[in-house]
Amino acid sequence: MLKKHWVAGVMSLSLLTSMPFAVTAESPQKKWTNVNSFEEADGSPFNSEHYDFVKYSKIGSVLKKIDRESRRVTLEQTGVSSKGYPMYVVTISNTGDKGKYGHYKKLRKEMFRNPQKAQDWIAENPDFKVPVMINGSIHGTEYIGSDAVLQLIDRFAKDNDEETKEILDSNILIFNVVANPDGRVDGTRFNGNGIDLNRDFITLSQEETKQTVDLITEWNPMVFLDLHGYVNSDDGKPGLIEPCTPPHNPNYEYDLFSKWALDQAKAMEAEIVGNKANYETDLYKNMTGTYIPQRDDSFGWDDYPPIFTPMYAMYHGAYGYTLEAPTNNWDGVRWANDAVMGALKFAVQNKQGMLTDQIEIFERGINFDHPYHEEGFFPNAYVLPVNEKDPTVTEKAVNHLLENDISVEKAVKPFSANGQAYPAGTYIVDMSQAKAGLANTMLWDGEDITNDTPAMYDISAWSLPELWGFEAIEVDEKVNAKTKPVKEAEYEGSLQGRGPYVISNSSVQAVKLVNDLMKKGERVYKDDSGNFYIENLSSRNKKLVKESGIKLQSAKMPSQKEKLSTLKVAVLKDGGMNKAQSHAGTKLALERLGFSVKEVTPKEVAEKGLSQYDAFLYAGTDALLQYENVREANKPFVIGSKQAYDSFKANVQTFIENGGKYISVGAGGAKASSQLGLTTIKVNTGGSNSNGIVKVDYEKDEVTAGYKKDDLGFVYRPVWFTELGNSKSVATLGDGDFFVAGHWKNNQQAAGQSVIVEEAEKDVTLIGLEAGFRDHTDYLFRLLSNSLYQ
Repeated sequence: MLKKHWVAGVMSLSLLTSMPFAVTAESPQKKWTNVNSFEEADGSPFNSEHYDFVKYSKIGSVLKKIDRESRRVTLEQTGVSSKGYPMYVVTISNTGDKGKYGHYKKLRKEMFRNPQKAQDWIAENPDFKVPVMINGSIHGTEYIGSDAVLQLIDRFAKDNDEETKEILDSNILIFNVVANPDGRVDGTRFNGNGIDLNRDFITLSQEETKQTVDLITEWNPMVFLDLHGYVNSDDGKPGLIEPCTPPHNPNYEYDLFSKWALDQAKAMEAEIVGNKANYETDLYKNMTGTYIPQRDDSFGWDDYPPIFTPMYAMYHGAYGYTLEAPTNNWDGVRWANDAVMGALKFAVQNKQGMLTDQIEIFERGINFDHPYHEEGFFPNAYVLPVNEKDPTVTEKAVNHLLENDISVEKAVKPFSANGQAYPAGTYIVDMSQAKAGLANTMLWDGEDITNDTPAMYDISAWSLPELWGFEAIEVDEKVNAKTKPVKEAEYEGSLQGRGPYVISNSSVQAVKLVNDLMKKGERVYKDDSGNFYIENLSSRNKKLVKESGIKLQSAKMPSQKEKLSTLKVAVLKDGGMNKAQSHAGTKLALERLGFSVKEVTPKEVAEKGLSQYDAFLYAGTDALLQYENVREANKPFVIGSKQAYDSFKANVQTFIENGGKYISVGAGGAKASSQLGLTTIKVNTGGSNSNGIVKVDYEKDEVTAGYKKDDLGFVYRPVWFTELGNSKSVATLGDGDFFVAGHWKNNQQAAGQSVIVEEAEKDVTLIGLEAGFRDHTDYLFRLLSNSLYQ
């Protein structure tokens, strides 16, 4: 019989243990460092309470011990986090099923190829095992998620009670143990790059997110449970269990999800309340229920954007749920455990029906049969043309679609669609495919939902074609083209002619090539239109062109040109204000463009100035300049004192007076610039949860090189500028109905107003558009490089 206790006195992880992991109860006053010399946080200042949660450094050894002791367990390290910490996945099943994982995965894939055949097989084999995935602590400071996962792993690895056996008889359990190791180690919500991973599931900018997507596409779980905290209340219903309030994304087959979702949520609630006598605190002992948004509210907790983990999983056919524990303590862990157990019991009881409806999602996609959508909502196909000279934007999009399990084909001969001729090599996304909903939510233009709901929880528009800058042309007829499936869009750059060569300012990859070549010692010039030129290219650097994917052609060197040099770029660091790093998206954009970027804190700017840098970007919240009435948890990140503020202001002004380049991004940057006396224009802002895709008129200017008079942009907490004085406006929001997609009440007050301005007598540029928003606005990244190379 397997032992039930850890060595060295570590207590069992069984759900019945009242004080699990006593070994982790270090003093809250003491910082703990393990043999690998990384320091772990004892908690987060943004949590009102702390408990002896399991330190990340101990999780690996705990899992390895369970793996040794149980034949049901498969332990894998699937990769590493952005800071290099291992990512652990534990799969648990009956021992007789472990050798059949390949068989079960093959059957899951059959759902996408021949769903009717899969339906028939399942009807004849009711003992088919269903994958269920449990995701632990994608927000690092929501510690209870991974602690609950560890307890669940221990239970299902070892226990032999009837409930455990019944669940394992029906399911394969996949545990993503710590979805955000960096955040758990550092005591932050985000990962080591400052990115909120639970906002990254449409762009996949981070390795942690990609690994979670790999798990989802590998297993295609029937149920996906994402363990979070903390949502509390004093009405006897602490915690939160999705499903969500409207608006629901129209790309779901929502009728099939909602058929089961509310009942499964109620089953989780019933399990929690039914076990309330086992809890330690009165909050839990007195529970009458929990908050289920779809049942208990009308708006405010929507499932509209696919950026959240469970919402993204729903596009792969899963019944996806966010579970928000009420408190940061062992009762919170127990709440999460009970919620998972309630979900598993419900899945066992309703496996046949839930699985049948999951397969129906794929069948509708393959058959192009969407009975609850208006005719024409889904196009028959999307055509993705390729720019011959710079194919990198489209080919990045193609590889991204493939990474998300979306089928893409490539034309091997010329063809026509919608009366337009397209050459061989054009990509086609046929919408008669299993995951048509995910393909459409990535490729459609989006919609204006301003009048559909009073407020949104997060972004309301995310169109990859519009925000990454590639064409995705809707075709409402059958595309008759000879094609072949695409496994990967492989592109190579090339040199045509003997030089000099021109690099068009056409993409992020083009700017990165410029920066890479300069770092290798090449002389690069820029003309008045924003394009780049290389007079001579050494043979040792031709490899960079090949790797870039861009085709360079010989061109005459312009008479009016400016020699570029590598820049020392500093970006003001938001270390974690209100549990977020507001500068992280801009930093990511600059790095993708090939710039070397140094983060500097407000206090560092105040103490040391900026004389060692060529450019300084303020792309975070203006609250970084606070020194009075500061929330305790935010104090480590803000300027902190009037003396430091005055020094910061003086140092920034001195930097600009000495020829330094200052760029602000977004509403926070603009408001800070005004506060610092760097501009006298009037800064206007929209609502804090307003965001979306907008029409923008870009004037001819170095800052807007590569953008058109009638083009697009993105706003998040919109900002626009009036009373410009001598400042120069180089981009304005469109006149009339400029709002393309998203949620922005009273947006007409901003119509025709400026969104990018340059000061007349100093090198100060205010970019009101969100040029570096997470990884959504790839198309707008070049506003940053244009401003830097102006």
